[in-house]
Amino acid sequence: MGHCPGWQCGREGRGVVSDAARPKRADARRNEKALLDAAAAVFVAAGVEAPIRDIAARAGVGTATIYRHFPTRADLIVAVYRHQVETLAAEGPALLASGVAPYAALSRWLDLFVDFVITKQGLATVLQSDDPCYDPLHSYFLDKLEPVCTGLLDAAAGAGEIRSGLDAYELMRGIGSLCAGAGSSRRYEPRRLVGLLVAGLRRPD
Repeated sequence: MGHCPGWQCGREGRGVVSDAARPKRADARRNEKALLDAAAAVFVAAGVEAPIRDIAARAGVGTATIYRHFPTRADLIVAVYRHQVETLAAEGPALLASGVAPYAALSRWLDLFVDFVITKQGLATVLQSDDPCYDPLHSYFLDKLEPVCTGLLDAAAGAGEIRSGLDAYELMRGIGSLCAGAGSSRRYEPRRLVGLLVAGLRRPD
């Protein structure tokens, strides 16, 4: 794995067997989720180079616990990204199963997708670096989320609420482009523009 600036590689984490190599107990999974949620919040607020002690403090653990789970900063960044992709992927079927109208489920999921994309802007430079450990993340993102978006679009089209034949990849990429300017100007509000785009999916009366 490539060099990860700012991470004290090899301190408490040196020589630790990867947690992924052995099954996790329920409490271990909960602890890891708490670490990932804390790291995600700190990354959004202070960037991916935030001190490890800030993440540990937010999670209520010692720094050694962070190093034990994630020996390098790259390990943590990849885990945070994958965790949040998986969480977003799970929301699509859950929304459809909740009983709301398919278009409402689609709209809510796309709102969550906007949250995901905007909060990942701080990771953009890292994810586009030449460190090979980040290369699979874009494919992972598409493999997990494109089928979810397709399912939501198909459900809404099947209910006669939106136009048929919409492409999930095209829609997600368009929303990503609208979100790219988030924070660049007080006059630019990507969420409002995404709302107009989603409203435009509706079938004409």
